[in-house]
Amino acid sequence: MGIVSWLVLGLIAGIIAKVLLPGRDPGGIVGTTLIGIVGSFIGGWLSTKFLHRPIPKDFGEPSMWIASVAGALVLLIAYRLLFGNSRDRR
Repeated sequence: MGIVSWLVLGLIAGIIAKVLLPGRDPGGIVGTTLIGIVGSFIGGWLSTKFLHRPIPKDFGEPSMWIASVAGALVLLIAYRLLFGNSRDRR
């Protein structure tokens, strides 16, 4: 996959993670994309390390999307545990 594919995958995974865990998190579209991209790497690493599943190379592979969204969710939950949910502050 090329860099553009990773950016698109990260953006979509980040959006899905934020839809599943709504809240007012800073960053907008850039933050969402970064959460998704880093989450994709985390999800791929977790999938490889603990489930012994290799990272697929096809952009349309469902297991890659599931791992990416799961990794973005883990990252978003960790962010909120460390820094708190900004919704509570307002």
